[in-house]
Amino acid sequence: MTETVSSFIGGVFTAGAGAERLPIINPHDESVVAELAEADAAEVDRAVAAARRAFADGPWRRAPVAQRQKVLRRIAALIREREGDLVQRELANTGIPIRQIRERHVKRAAMNFEFFADYIGQVANESYEQEPPFLTVVRREPVGVAALVAPWNAPLALATMELAGAIAFGNSAILKPSELTPLEFVTIMEICRDAGVPDGVVGLVNGRGPVTGQALVGHPGIDVIAFIGGTETGRHIARAAGGNLKKYVAELGGKSANIITARCDLERALDAALVGIFSNNGQQCLAGSRVLVEESVAEQFIADFVARTKRLRVGDPADPATEIGPVISRAQYDRVLRFAADADVICGGTRADGFAKGFYVAPTVARASDNSIPLCREEIFGPFATFLTFRDIDEALAIANDSEFGLVAYLWSDDLPTVMKAASTLDAGTLWVNTPVARDLRAPFGGFKNSGVGRTGGHSSRALFTEEKVLTMPMANFPIARLGVDV
Repeated sequence: MTETVSSFIGGVFTAGAGAERLPIINPHDESVVAELAEADAAEVDRAVAAARRAFADGPWRRAPVAQRQKVLRRIAALIREREGDLVQRELANTGIPIRQIRERHVKRAAMNFEFFADYIGQVANESYEQEPPFLTVVRREPVGVAALVAPWNAPLALATMELAGAIAFGNSAILKPSELTPLEFVTIMEICRDAGVPDGVVGLVNGRGPVTGQALVGHPGIDVIAFIGGTETGRHIARAAGGNLKKYVAELGGKSANIITARCDLERALDAALVGIFSNNGQQCLAGSRVLVEESVAEQFIADFVARTKRLRVGDPADPATEIGPVISRAQYDRVLRFAADADVICGGTRADGFAKGFYVAPTVARASDNSIPLCREEIFGPFATFLTFRDIDEALAIANDSEFGLVAYLWSDDLPTVMKAASTLDAGTLWVNTPVARDLRAPFGGFKNSGVGRTGGHSSRALFTEEKVLTMPMANFPIARLGVDV
């Protein structure tokens, strides 16, 4: 019997009587692994009402920090205990290689809850005494009900980051994952319930963006919205948030430059460039998809990159030896191949050999004549690396910045002045130097330009999910004017 993934409202899984059913497709073999009961506006309204009741009348927002820490750490422990279930569910609806899910995504999910458990126990509020005799204290209070809209490319890792942050500060939260990847969140809701999260504090609604997502982000009962996904969708949500004067953060698309200079460890740079574009089946907003190589080393570097690309193990994501699995959907498969059809392809650009079914794209490498072509302007979101060359660092930085996006950038250089010039010049929210992706949740993460609005992580998540309230009082009596009293 096919599983039906439904909403989780008030601590109970439920589905509207007339909910439309959507198939959940396994990208590996295109089989239907489950169905989704799409939440309509009425069901979203019930979810928001339950979250609002839990926030207004329930114990969570008033719980001592130590109690919230205990629950968050119990969630992390249960994620590790139920690793097998989470791995299989994420595998079934994403096609991400099982080794990457187990070693990166599930571990990151547990770490997200542990991080915020630690954070809320260490962070301090501000106080001021510079205007005697007054003491001014800045309190932080939860915002209310958070709407969390998560993507399909790394659903478990990214959704739990926002969920952990929202509830750590005492909010209620309603999660809407992608309609393509809802399976793992059945388990996450069960884990939250079993860990002691009060009913209604955590909710789940499933469905397509124009149906469920629009009803959620446009609901007047929502106080704050966190979105990870595409830039156009981010614009739509920003309009809804702005119209209702709601707090909003968005991590959006990218077309990130990976700059390889002649003065670096080229072997490590090669390893990192391959990881930067081909891990997670190439479906990463922070992928180093534009690889910029200094002319003096470009030909050899590109040749080595192509040789390694041809040896990548494309296969069933359930096989621990697989390095690249299928892309998420037929639409994404067609999109990647459309870009390849118009590109100067060195290798790949076709369906991967040996697969009668599934959304398998051969890892693709192409050269670009210049940075103005669509291959260098648009986010492809697949296993597709595009190479450009540069003469000097100034040209490289100009190419990197010539983009509507500015999420992250990568630089490989052993020259400190080059690194410092890049740090002050690149239009990107994060610059990784001599390393592939390395995320520290204490630091703010977000993008410049069309890659996002606001930041998350540590202090940034605290600013997002809390409101500041200022308390001012005198530490000693002081003269107050006595109006209406005879002199």
